[in-house]
Amino acid sequence: MTATGSVTVIRNGPVRVLAIDNPPVNGLGAAVRKALTEELATAFADADVEAIVIAGEGRMFCAGADIREFGKEPPPDAPALPDLIHTVEASTKPVVAAIHGVAAGGGLELALGCHARVAASDARVGLPEVTLGIIPGAGGTQRLPRLIGAEAALELIVSGKLIPATQAHRLGLLDELTDGDVIDAAIAHAKTISTPRRTSDGDIEAEGSIFDAVRKKFAKKARGFEAPDAAIEAVRAATELSTQEGFAKEREIFLRLLNSDQARALRHVFFAEREVAKVPDIPKETRSAEIRRAGIVGCGTMGGGIAMSFADAGIPVSILESDDAALKRGMETIRASYASSVAKGRLSTTEMDARVNRIQGTLEASELSDADIVVEAVFESMEVKKDVVRRLDEICKDDAILATNTSTLDVNEIAAATQRPEKVVGTHFFSPAHIMKLMENVRGEKTSKETVATIMKLSKRLGKVGVLVGVCDGFVGNRMLYAYRRQADFLIEEGALPQQVDQALYEFGLPMGPFAMADLAGLDIGWAIRKRQAPTRPQELRYSPIADRICEMGRFGQKTGAGWYRYEEGSRTPIPDPEIEKLIDNVSAELGFERRTIDDAEIVRRCLYPLINEGAKLLEEGIALRPSDIDIVWIYGYGFPRYRGGPMFYADTVGVDSIYEFMVKLHEEQGAWGKPAALLEKLATEGTGFEDYADRA
Repeated sequence: MTATGSVTVIRNGPVRVLAIDNPPVNGLGAAVRKALTEELATAFADADVEAIVIAGEGRMFCAGADIREFGKEPPPDAPALPDLIHTVEASTKPVVAAIHGVAAGGGLELALGCHARVAASDARVGLPEVTLGIIPGAGGTQRLPRLIGAEAALELIVSGKLIPATQAHRLGLLDELTDGDVIDAAIAHAKTISTPRRTSDGDIEAEGSIFDAVRKKFAKKARGFEAPDAAIEAVRAATELSTQEGFAKEREIFLRLLNSDQARALRHVFFAEREVAKVPDIPKETRSAEIRRAGIVGCGTMGGGIAMSFADAGIPVSILESDDAALKRGMETIRASYASSVAKGRLSTTEMDARVNRIQGTLEASELSDADIVVEAVFESMEVKKDVVRRLDEICKDDAILATNTSTLDVNEIAAATQRPEKVVGTHFFSPAHIMKLMENVRGEKTSKETVATIMKLSKRLGKVGVLVGVCDGFVGNRMLYAYRRQADFLIEEGALPQQVDQALYEFGLPMGPFAMADLAGLDIGWAIRKRQAPTRPQELRYSPIADRICEMGRFGQKTGAGWYRYEEGSRTPIPDPEIEKLIDNVSAELGFERRTIDDAEIVRRCLYPLINEGAKLLEEGIALRPSDIDIVWIYGYGFPRYRGGPMFYADTVGVDSIYEFMVKLHEEQGAWGKPAALLEKLATEGTGFEDYADRA
C-alpha cells in the first residue's frame, strides 16, 4: 500500500484499489482529482492490472466536490470533475466503485462513471446539489436517468435527498450490497466483469408528462428556488438530446447557476450552519456536563414541546405542573402529537411508546432533584420566572443547569435570583418546540464557559441549530422582529391592508406575512410584551394602537377564530375581515393619515431594511457574534428564505449603501425608530458589506 497525494494505492493482485484520502469527507478538490487522474493513468498502463476499484478512506466514500472551490477566480486547477469522470468511464479495464458511508453529489457522480457500484448495506447515496442552488454538473443528470429511468432520477435529483443503499439497490443504482468488507466485495465483483458497461451508453425514454408531474409535486417545497426547475430541464435534455449534447447542456445549466445570487446565498448558509457552533472564546476542549436526565417546569404548549424534544433525543424528562388538570391536559396533548406522527407514518408505534415512556408528569417539585438540566417554560413574566428559578435553586442538585425559556426577558435578572448564576442560561425554543430547529442560547454576564459549551452541545443532541446570543430585550430574533412588525403596522395605517402586506412578503419568500404569523402565534403574546415595554417606550415615538385594539376586542388569532383575519371553524386559512378594515380606516383618520396606494416593493423595503438595520445594531453591541449567526436565526426561526441567504447576506446583495440611504430617510420621517446603525453607516461609507465585516472580525 502506498499513498500518493490524496489517494492511497493498494495493489491487490490483478485489481488495483485507489482510495480517496482527503478527510473529513473525501471532498473532490483539485489535489484529489489530479491524484486520481494520475493513478488511473498508471493503472491503465500497467499490463498486470486487470481491473480498478475506487474507494474512500475514513468514514465515507466521498461527499462530493469541494464547495470552497465554487465561484472562485481563477477557476480551480485541472482536471475538472467531469473530465475525471469521463476518464473513468472510458476505461477499457473494469472500474468498480466501493461505497461505504456516503456517496453524495460529485461522489455519486464519480460512482456513476464507474462500470459497477458495490455498496455497504448501511450506506447512503444521493445528489443534493439543488440544496446549494445548483444541479449535478459532472454528468449526474445524464447518467442517472439512463441507469434508473427518468422518473426515479427526477425524484432523487429534484428532492436533493440521500437515500438508503437498500432503496438505491432496488432502483438499480447499485449493483450489489454487502454486510462485509466493501472493498473485498468490490474486488470480487470487478473480477466478474468481462466487458465494461458504460452508464452513458444506456438508452432512455420518458413521457413528457412526468416532468410536469414532478414539477407539481415539488412546487410547494421548491417555491422560489431556481435549481429544481433547472434540474428538470437538464434531465429532460437527457431524454431529448444525444449523450454528448446532454452533457454539454447540463454543464451550461450548471455554470449558469454556479455564480447566481441563489447559489452564493445557499453556499453562505451551508458554511454559516457549520460556523454557528463555534464560539470564539470557548475552545473545543472546554469541558461540558453530561445531560442524562432533564426536568421541565410547565406542561403547556412550550413545556410539552420541549419535553418531546428531550424524549426524541433519548433523554428521560420529568414535567412539573402545579395543577393536576393542567398536567393531564398537557400529557394528553403530548400523546396526541405522537399518535398523529404514527398515523402519518413518520413514527412507529414502538418508537412512540418508547418516547412517551421517557416523559413523566409530576406535581412534586422534588422529582426534579436529580435532573442535570431543568428548563422553566412558564408564563412570560419576570416575577413568575424569578420565583420559579428561586425554588429550583433550592431543589436541584448543585451542578444542575437552570435554563429559562424566555423569548424576551433579561436573563441576567433571572440568574440573579439564584445562588448559581454561572449555571443559568437562556434556552429560547421556538414554537412548536419539538418541530422548530432553532434554539437561541442566551449567555448571561455570569454564565460559565462550561455551561455555554454544554448547552451548545445539547442543542445538537436535541436536533436543533443552537445559536449563541447575548442579553437584550428580544435577543436577536425577536428584537429584529419588533422593527419588522413596527413597519408593517405603520404601513397599514398609511394605506396598505394586512392581506397586501402579507402577500408581498410571501412573494418575497417568507412562509407567511407578519399578520398571518401573529394570528398563528397568538396576539395575546405580543400584547403582553407591549404592555411590559410601555413604561419605557419613548412617548414621542410613533406607536400603532391597532394591534392592541384588536386584542381588546377579544380577538387573539387562530385560537379564538379571529385576529387580524377571521377563521372558519376547523380551518387555518386567513379570511380578510371587513371589521378589521373598518378599524384600520378609523385609526388612520384618528392619526391624521390620508390613506395612499402602497406598492409591494415599498412594503418589502419598509419591513426588511429596518430589520437589517437592527441586525447591524446587534452586531455593534456584541449581542450577535457574526452576521451569519443572525442569518441562521432568521432562516430557522422565522422562515427567511434560504435562497436569499438570511437578512444580512441579503443586505449585501441589495447593497448596504442603498439600505443606509433608505434608513436615513426613514430616520427623518420617524425619528429614532429609523436611526441608521453606526455599523451600517460605516460599511456604506467604506463601500463594503457584512461579509467583509465578518472577515475582519
